Amino acid sequence: MPDRRLPHPLATALALSLAAAIALGLTRFSYGLLLPPMRDDLGWSYLLAGSMNTYNALGYFLGALVTPLLMRRVGVWRLLVAGSLLASLFMLVPGLVSDTKALFALRVGAGLASACIFIAGGVLAARLASLHSERAGLYIGLYYGGTGVGIVLSALLVPAALAIAHAQGVSHAWQSAWLALGSACLLASAIMAWPARAIGEAQPVHGAAQGFALKDFVFGLGGYCLFGVGYIGYMTFVVALLKQQGMSAGLITVFYTMLGLAVVASARIWAGLLDRYRGGQPLAILNTLLAGAVILPALSSAVPIVFLSGLVFGAVFLSVVASTTALVRHNLPPASWSAGISAFTTVFALGQIAGPIVVGAIADGPAGLERGLMVSAAALLIGAVLASRQKALAPDAPSPYPHSPHGPYTNSNDSHL
Repeated sequence: MPDRRLPHPLATALALSLAAAIALGLTRFSYGLLLPPMRDDLGWSYLLAGSMNTYNALGYFLGALVTPLLMRRVGVWRLLVAGSLLASLFMLVPGLVSDTKALFALRVGAGLASACIFIAGGVLAARLASLHSERAGLYIGLYYGGTGVGIVLSALLVPAALAIAHAQGVSHAWQSAWLALGSACLLASAIMAWPARAIGEAQPVHGAAQGFALKDFVFGLGGYCLFGVGYIGYMTFVVALLKQQGMSAGLITVFYTMLGLAVVASARIWAGLLDRYRGGQPLAILNTLLAGAVILPALSSAVPIVFLSGLVFGAVFLSVVASTTALVRHNLPPASWSAGISAFTTVFALGQIAGPIVVGAIADGPAGLERGLMVSAAALLIGAVLASRQKALAPDAPSPYPHSPHGPYTNSNDSHL
């Protein structure tokens, strides 16, 4: 069989990771930095401000439903590039409008495009990993770790754009930040397009999608849904909490940048864990660690404690997402990867719809943002318990590929590929 291994897999994985930077780091998580100035300028409650991410999650949910059909119609890498360009557009337009309903509609559109990007990119990352199975966990982790690049860019771009707009006396200074973020999305799309095409064309998948059944992954799906509930409350409101607690703007920028850098590093930290286990163990372990990180700012406003929270959160949360792709890759044939990743993305989106509403409603009451983060931590712990019950499919079955320690669907010479 001809060797379809890409000549520069590490560079390809790093370039592909910009898709995750667009889908989550820039398109979604940047809003945590924009929430305080937009809330102050537009007179929003915490519930209304949190609803911006709820609408984004609604779009993400709709996108997760239609992505499998779109991938079959236009191809994985084409959908990835088209989704990235659309996401860039939906990030630029908020820099031109201030109407709340229009902003909500744009967040729905950005969420829909993000789901297309994230699922298509996850499928391509899984294919790249199967081409280079000896470093599979690293390449999957690098893709999801690209979200950290988007978070770092957000942490640098948003304060700088706000400062320039304020210095120039611009009304709705937060609009300048949206324009800067949209421009960053466009640049990342241009860099990522060729590597995405290279993977898509080097790794065609043949055969009907078979072998995916919801009942086989019910505990993993439940644990991942509660991850969506728990983590999004933190990412939506943590900056608002730090500002409320009196942390300076400079320290908040350092905090968010450090969180993003920890996301990038997480690819290396958890690669072995993702390679070693075929069941829900990684999802359970990472959810538990994340719960500890989420609750820390609710218990103490001390700078070292808050920074520890951000460091641990960043080093863990995108690896939770990577763990579900690894679970799918370990237990399903390649032709079923898109169905599996789409199912996990759908329940993830459902959790994200609920999270900002619950935390925002609690934050508007006397308990404040701290109590909201406690609820987020509780959701993560329950998710960890569910994930711990997720078993690998046929865990004792011998691998037909003697050079692959990870089960029947990870070898680079898989005949499906």
